[in-house]
Amino acid sequence: MAVAATGFFDGVHLGHQAVIKTLLDCASRHGGQSLVISFWPHPRVFLQNGARELCLLCSQEEKLSLLSAFGVDKVEILPFSSDFAALDARAYLTMLRDNYGVGCIVLGYDNRFGSDGLDTMQIASLAREMGFEVEVVEHATVDGEVVSSTKIRKLLQAGDVSLAGRMLGYGYSLTGVVVAGKQMGRTIGFPTANLQLREPLKCVPAAGVYLSEVQVKGRTYFGMSNIDSVRRIETHILDFDEDIYGLDIKVSFIDRIRDEMHFNSFDELKIQLELDRMSVKNRIFAADEKR
Repeated sequence: MAVAATGFFDGVHLGHQAVIKTLLDCASRHGGQSLVISFWPHPRVFLQNGARELCLLCSQEEKLSLLSAFGVDKVEILPFSSDFAALDARAYLTMLRDNYGVGCIVLGYDNRFGSDGLDTMQIASLAREMGFEVEVVEHATVDGEVVSSTKIRKLLQAGDVSLAGRMLGYGYSLTGVVVAGKQMGRTIGFPTANLQLREPLKCVPAAGVYLSEVQVKGRTYFGMSNIDSVRRIETHILDFDEDIYGLDIKVSFIDRIRDEMHFNSFDELKIQLELDRMSVKNRIFAADEKR
């Protein structure tokens, strides 16, 4: 028998992780397979419901990697199509039973599926009526706030990468390829790696300067990342001076240093960047002292 959880799982945050833990516990108890049923693309993209404003917390590749890391036996990514969207909750549950051998379903506190828009308690009632065992998982909270993908997106858009990371359970990151920029930073002693995102729908934090961690060439460094108003992402990697054009990097955001600023000269910019670098190093030192 398979034990399933279903949803988009954007970010695989602490709330999702609670569902996954219950999923694994149930599968172990029943001697069955733990199964996550997700889908692609996001329903809002397919249905054109606020698609222009949508940003994602993880790419499909990142989602699969996270779910696998948490120990899920199998992940099925179903294409979100017009036929899929037309399934009501009963038809969807029937599909889970007939196609995947699901006998137990784990629901998050705000799970909704089916064209009839049933909420968690309605789905649980229907599933039990159809012979499924059902587990309902309570919401997760951080600092008294309920964790949700929507909440995390809003935090990132406000620049609060620290709280967003605590709700995710890991540092929010962007991955992509290092591409050539204007190289102005190099002329004032602050060369930067310019990031071209692999997933264009990824949520980019608010404009400003951030303390970050950078993974490149199998090593991890601290960085000072700048995001401007047009979503350009540049990172000055501390204690690093290698040619990495064309290589993949991962930038994980730790804390916000300051808002975006505009400068009248390169001298003003260099002075501020020196202050930013000092602030970044002080925060790194303070974090080390706490360990």
